[in-house]
Amino acid sequence: MNIFSLITIISLSRMETTSTPLENKPMTMAASAVAAGGAQGLSLPLCLDWLHSLCWYYKEIYFLKQISYSSIRSFDPAVPVAGPPQTVSNLWNSTHHVFMHLHPGTTYQFFIRASTVKGFGPATAINVTTNISAPTLPDYEGVDASLNETATTITVLLRPAQAKGAPISAYQIVVEELHPHRTKREAGAMECYQVPVTYQNAMSGGAPYYFAAELPPGNLPEPAPFTVGDNRTYQGFWNPPLAPRKGYNIYFQAMSSVEKETKTQCVRIATKAAATEEPEVIPDPAKQTDRVVKIAGISAGILVFILLLLVVILIVKKRRSYYSYSYYLKLAKKRKDAMGNTRQEMTHMVNAMDRSYADQSTLHAEDPLSITFMDQHNFSPRLPNDPLVPTAVLDENHSATAESSRLLDVPRYLCEGTESPYQTGQLHPAIRVADLLQHINLMKTSDSYGFKEEYESFFEGQSASWDVAKKDQNRAKNRYGNIIAYDHSRVILQPVEDDPSSDYINANYIDGYQRPSHYIATQGPVHETVYDFWRMIWQEQSACIVMVTNLVEVGRVKCYKYWPDDTEVYGDFKVTCVEMEPLAEYVVRTFTLERRGYSEIREVKQFHFTGWPDHGVPYHATGLLSFIRRVKLSNPPSAGPIVVHCSAGAGRTGCYIVIDIMLDMAEREGVVDIYNCVKALRSRRINMVQTEEQYIFIHDAILEACLCGETAIPVCEFKAAYFDMIRIDSQTNSSHLKDEFQTLNSVTPRLQAEDCSIACLPRNHDKNRFMDMLPPDRCLPFLITIDGESSNYINAALMDSYRQPAAFIVTQYPLPNTVKDFWRLVYDYGCTSIVMLNEVDLSQGCPQYWPEEGMLRYGPIQVECMSCSMDCDVINRIFRICNLTRPQEGYLMVQQFQYLGWASHREVPGSKRSFLKLILQVEKWQEECEEGEGRTIIHCLNGGGRSGMFCAIGIVVEMVKRQNVVDVFHAVKTLRNSKPNMVEAP
Repeated sequence: MNIFSLITIISLSRMETTSTPLENKPMTMAASAVAAGGAQGLSLPLCLDWLHSLCWYYKEIYFLKQISYSSIRSFDPAVPVAGPPQTVSNLWNSTHHVFMHLHPGTTYQFFIRASTVKGFGPATAINVTTNISAPTLPDYEGVDASLNETATTITVLLRPAQAKGAPISAYQIVVEELHPHRTKREAGAMECYQVPVTYQNAMSGGAPYYFAAELPPGNLPEPAPFTVGDNRTYQGFWNPPLAPRKGYNIYFQAMSSVEKETKTQCVRIATKAAATEEPEVIPDPAKQTDRVVKIAGISAGILVFILLLLVVILIVKKRRSYYSYSYYLKLAKKRKDAMGNTRQEMTHMVNAMDRSYADQSTLHAEDPLSITFMDQHNFSPRLPNDPLVPTAVLDENHSATAESSRLLDVPRYLCEGTESPYQTGQLHPAIRVADLLQHINLMKTSDSYGFKEEYESFFEGQSASWDVAKKDQNRAKNRYGNIIAYDHSRVILQPVEDDPSSDYINANYIDGYQRPSHYIATQGPVHETVYDFWRMIWQEQSACIVMVTNLVEVGRVKCYKYWPDDTEVYGDFKVTCVEMEPLAEYVVRTFTLERRGYSEIREVKQFHFTGWPDHGVPYHATGLLSFIRRVKLSNPPSAGPIVVHCSAGAGRTGCYIVIDIMLDMAEREGVVDIYNCVKALRSRRINMVQTEEQYIFIHDAILEACLCGETAIPVCEFKAAYFDMIRIDSQTNSSHLKDEFQTLNSVTPRLQAEDCSIACLPRNHDKNRFMDMLPPDRCLPFLITIDGESSNYINAALMDSYRQPAAFIVTQYPLPNTVKDFWRLVYDYGCTSIVMLNEVDLSQGCPQYWPEEGMLRYGPIQVECMSCSMDCDVINRIFRICNLTRPQEGYLMVQQFQYLGWASHREVPGSKRSFLKLILQVEKWQEECEEGEGRTIIHCLNGGGRSGMFCAIGIVVEMVKRQNVVDVFHAVKTLRNSKPNMVEAP
C-alpha cells in the first residue's frame, strides 16, 4: 500500500523530481537547503519535508518512514559518486529530516517509503542538486602578500583557491582606490565585487574599483607572483600603471560558475600606500617680506632676460629660414658620390648638418641657394585680408579647408625644387631636419606643454559634410558612428546591380607626398563590409594593405577577420592565402585575388603590424619604421592606393600615413612639416591622429629615422659596402663604420633608476653582478617557480629575435647564489637552448652550474646530464630537467652550447667561421625541439657585449634568409631598445 501520491518541490537548490502516484492519497514532500555554511564552502545541510494525511485502512497505522539516499553525480570531480546508499529512519509522526554533510554542487537521489504492520510500501524518489559554494581562498590574515613595490606597480603573491562544488572558473584581481572619507573594509574575506568593471568604465563612470586582470585557473596551479600596474591586458581587462600619489587596496577573487549559478570569494591581499610629498616649509613671517621683495626683483630681472632672449631667437630663426636645405642636401650628395654608396647618405647628411651649421654666415643673400622655403616652392603673396593663410591653398576651384593637402600630379621622386604639397604656415613653419632634435626637446620641456598646446590647436570633430555616410542604409557599414567618411574625399564604389546604396564604404582618399590619393584611410572592416572591402581593393587596384590593429584588444573586437587562412569566397571574389611570414613585430600575408568573370589573378600583400600595444603608443619606433620601409619596398610603382586601416581608421592610421609622408619630405627637401600634414589629413578624414601621445610619437619616430638613416644593404652589395665602411677617412681619421656606431650610441635610450626599480631593490642587490648593467622592469622575466624565501627576480631580459617576440633571454653568468634562480628561469620559460659565451672562473664568481654527469638538484629543479660531446669549438651537453614541485608536467630537454673560441682577453671571437657555426647549430636545435617555440638563453659575464653580438648576428642571419638584406644597425638598435649594453664596442 503506497501512502505517497504526489511530491512538490519548493527549494533553494536545483531539484529534479520523480514520483509515483498511488491510490490518490494526498502527500506533499519538499526539500530545501539550509543556507548556513554554504557561502563559506562547507558541507551543506539539507532539510527534507513532507506532508501527508494520516489514514486508517483496515486498522493499518504507519509505524515509521525510511529514507535512503546516495550521490549520483557532481560538478566537483573530487566528490565520489559511486558510493553505497545511506539510510535513515523516522517515526511515523515526523514530517521532516535534516541531512548533514552533503557536498556542494552534487546531485543526490532520495527514496522515501513508509511501513505498516504489513511491511514497506513502494518508494517515491526525488533528485536534489545542492547549490555550489564559493571557492575557499587561503587565509591572508596577517600575511603580507606583497613581494615588491615601485611607484606605479605592486607585485603580490597569488595563491590558488580550493574549489567547493564546482571547478574554479576564473581568478580576478580587483583594484580599489583609497579615499580618506570612504569606510575601510576589513581585511580577510569580505563581500565580493560581482560586477566586472574595466579601468576605462571606472574612470568614466566614477566607480571606486576596477578589474585589473582576469586569469584562467590553469594560470595558477601553484602560488605565483603577479604585478598590479604592469600595463598589460589580461582577458580583456587592462592593468594600467598605478598613480604614485594615490593609495590602493588590492583584492583577489576566485570564482566558480556552473550553468546559471556563480559563487565568488574575495580577500584583500595587499595595500599600496600613496607616495608622500615633502612637507611644505612655512617661512618665518618676520623674514617673509624681505624674501618677497628679493624674489620680485629676481623675477623681474629674469623676465627682462627672457624677453631679450626671445627677440634674439626670433631674429636668428628668421635669418636661418633664408637658407634652403638644398644646400645640405648637396653636401650630402657630394659625399655620397665620393663614397659610391647610398647607404650612408642620411647618416652623413645629419653629421654634415651639425658640422656645417656654424658656417652658415658665410653664405650671401644673393647666393642662389639662399632662398626661403616659401620662395623655393613658388608660394604666392599672402592675401591682404588673410595674413596667416598662404594664397597657394586658395584658388577659384578649391576651398582652403577641403583642399589644403592637394598634391600635384607628378612622379613620386622629382629633381630638387619641385613644389611641396604641404603648405607651410607662418604660425607653424616647416622644421629643418637639422633642427628637429632641438625642436622636439624644446616642445617636450615643461611637461610637454609645447606639444599639448600645438595638438590642442587642431580642429576637433566634423569639418566637412558626410551626408552619404549618415544615410540609414549605410549606418550598419560604420564601425563607429562618429568616425565616418566625408563626402568630398570618400571612396565611391561601383554600385552593385539594383543596389544604388552599395557605392558607400567608410574610406577616404589621402594624398601622399607628391602623389594624389596615394593612400586610402579606412576603418577595420565589420562583418557586413568584408565584401565591400575586397570590392574596393579590386576597384582601386591596390597591392598593399596596411593593418595597424589586432583583431581583439582589451576584450573588444577591433576588426573583423576579413582574410582567409586558406581560401575563402566573398561574394564574387575568391581570396587565397598563398604565403604567411610571421616576424617579431609584424606579419606579412600574401593573397591571390580573383573575381568571377575575370581571367586576371592579382597579388595583394597585407602588412599586419602587431607590435602596437593595446593602449598608448609603441615604446620605440624602430619596429614601425622597419615596417614602413618594408611596405615602401613592396608596393609596385604602378599600383593603386595603399589601403591603411586600424579600427576606426583615424588614430594609428593617421600616425602611419603622417610618418610615411614626412619621411619622403625629409628625404626630398630636408624639412618636415608635421603640423600642417596632420592638419591636411584632418581635412580629408575626421580626427586623423587622435591623441597628443600619438602626435609626440610621430615626432620621435621621424627623428629616429633621420638620425639613423637607411641602413639596410642588399646581400649582393654587402661585400663592397663593408670594405667601404671600414676604410679610414684621412681627413677625419675615422671610418663610416665607427661613425655609424657613434650614431647608434647617440640614439640608444638611457635607462633611468626608475626604469630598473626592481633590480635596484636592496633585497636584489646581491643578485646583480654589476650594478651599472641592470635589466629594465618592462623586460624582466619574473620567476614563477617558488623556492622558499627567494624572490622572483633574476638579472635577465626578454628580447625579440627576427621572427619571434621574446625569443631570447639574455642574462649574466650565474653567481654562486643565483644558480638555483638560473635553472628556475630555464624551466619557467621553456628554454630549450643555453648558449655559454665565457669560461668557468671561480675567481670572478663564475661557478660550474651544471652536473658533469648524473643528476643534481638546484632548489626545486632537478638537472640530469644525458650526454656530452665536442664539436670543434663547441661543447654540447644535453640535460633533462624537471620541476620537483610540479612533477606532473614531465621533463624539458635542454641543450647547452659552451663556446670555447672566445678568449677572455679578446673583444671578438677568434674565428668568425666557428662563431657562425655555433649560431647555426643553435638554430638547428631550436627547430628540432618544441616545434621551434622554445626560447634561447644566452649568457656571458655581464649579459651584454658578447650576448648582444650573438643575438644580433642571429637576427641578421634570419634577415638574410627572409629578406635578402643585411641591416646590422637595425638589429643592434632593436636589442638596445630592451637593454642598452647590448654590443658594447664597434
